[in-house]
Amino acid sequence: MVKTPVFKGACTAVVTPFGEHGVDYERLRQSIDYQYENGSAAIAVCSTTGESVTLSAEEQEEIVRFSVRENRGRMKILVGIGSNNTQTALRRAETARFAGADAVLMVTPYYNKSTQKGIIEHFSYVADRVDLPLILYNVPTRTGIGITADSYEVLSKHPNINGVKEASGDISLVGQIRSRCGDDLYVWSGNDSDIVPIMALGGLGVISVAGNIVPGVVSKLCALCLEGDYAAAAELNRKYAPLFSALFVETNPIPVKAAMRLLERDSGKLRLPLTDISDEHLAVLRGALRNVGLTV
Repeated sequence: MVKTPVFKGACTAVVTPFGEHGVDYERLRQSIDYQYENGSAAIAVCSTTGESVTLSAEEQEEIVRFSVRENRGRMKILVGIGSNNTQTALRRAETARFAGADAVLMVTPYYNKSTQKGIIEHFSYVADRVDLPLILYNVPTRTGIGITADSYEVLSKHPNINGVKEASGDISLVGQIRSRCGDDLYVWSGNDSDIVPIMALGGLGVISVAGNIVPGVVSKLCALCLEGDYAAAAELNRKYAPLFSALFVETNPIPVKAAMRLLERDSGKLRLPLTDISDEHLAVLRGALRNVGLTV
């Protein structure tokens, strides 16, 4: 079976805008339109950037339904379903499928500290039961556990496992994935700072945080790489690298929500245990935004 990648290019992991009484759906609608108007190929909702772990089951379900409806098929819709409870991940996947999402995004099981065998079975259990492309998500700095090259090779054989959002920062691991899995497992960068090297190794794009701020730039960066113009991509990356870095000066999505507020695209407060950015880091972020020509 030849797998078709869920998307090529830039996918923005959109923030969840919160109002006084819950999710602000008007702001979410504006965000969806903004992504489409600026060339994003896809959006991911209920992801880490969307503060998924603080959403109730009802909020998550409504966000997915709303996003699919408001998107009107213009972009691909990915839904974060990750949990350290396999049954919870399965229920979220079923909700995403029923709502009409295009794919699900599933992070490694945090806190439980499973073995590689457990990781394989965790992903396979959900992929066996939900008829949607599943994108793995490897971000060991947040979850405390990563996927090895051996495990990637096993998981790549599953017909419903489409690819991986690779946010380990380990470019050599990406090289191993491409060598051992080929097009049985597509690769997307999970870090804006790694777009160029990962795409140079055969990656198909990015699932981006910076896309909330500069979606047109992130889309252009991916397009240049897909066209094979790595010289131009490297130059564009050089300009925006300080901003990509500044968006992680504190835990994501603290800086990106602060940046949106500075740009008068306020997405509301963070939910505890996340708190507002420090004054020191806000100054760093403001400088990074100004350095790429944004008015703050």
